[in-house]
Amino acid sequence: MASSVLTKSQMCGLLARQLEIHVVGAFAVSVGVAAFCKFSVADPRKKAYADFYRNYDSMKGFEEKRKAWYLSEHK
Repeated sequence: MASSVLTKSQMCGLLARQLEIHVVGAFAVSVGVAAFCKFSVADPRKKAYADFYRNYDSMKGFEEKRKAWYLSEHK
C-alpha cells in the first residue's frame, strides 16, 4: 500500500473543467441565436423596407398627408 501512488481527487480542477464546457456552450448558443435573429428577423425586415420604398412616391404621400390635415396650418 505504501508503494502505490495516490490518485488525484475528482474535485481537483472541477471548476476549470466546468467553466470551459459552459463557456464553449454559451458561445455556441449565442452564435446560433444571432444567426437565427439575422435570418428570421433582420433580413426579412430589410427586404420589406426595400420593397416598400422601391415603389414609394414621396410627393404623393406628402399630398395625402397635407389633404388629411397632418401638415396644415390649422391648429
